[in-house]
Amino acid sequence: MNKIFVTRHGESVWNVEKKVQGITDMPLTPRGVEMAKDLGMRIKAHNPGIDLIIGSTLSRADDTARIISEITGIPREREPRLIEQNFGEYEGHEYLKHPGVFHEAKKQFACDYNGGESMLKLGQRIFNLLDELKERQIRENKTFLLVTHGGIVRMISAYFGPLTNEEYSSLSIDNCELREFYFKT
Repeated sequence: MNKIFVTRHGESVWNVEKKVQGITDMPLTPRGVEMAKDLGMRIKAHNPGIDLIIGSTLSRADDTARIISEITGIPREREPRLIEQNFGEYEGHEYLKHPGVFHEAKKQFACDYNGGESMLKLGQRIFNLLDELKERQIRENKTFLLVTHGGIVRMISAYFGPLTNEEYSSLSIDNCELREFYFKT
């Protein structure tokens, strides 16, 4: 009962273009829609005990959550704190043109990327949300699926276990990959 599931949205336009998208609201690709459908079918077939889907309000995650909800019949709600980190000057950054630059920037926890959101502020936002969800889970006796973004999954992973700066900046999750974490009781 102390379990929480987390997934990253389906493939988006900027995922294909290898760009940092942060809070830039990029839609799912047709393949991304199919990924969301596939995840919904897997959840429906294996019934891991998810009672509520809670998703980011950015369209790529919101559409993924909606598709999963429609297929599984699991109700959903939107949570603005699950939106991706604002990467400031790195929004739209092309990984292949400047290899390693964004990876190194993610190790600077107090940096706000010239107008974005620092890792420290992101951590506060996500850790507070997870603390609330832990209490809500106990109160409502429900298991949640969070539908969110790669950077948010990285921070969620840090909440559940220690990571070095290198491990943190290197951590990734595939589109529509399902992970589970356990709250300590």
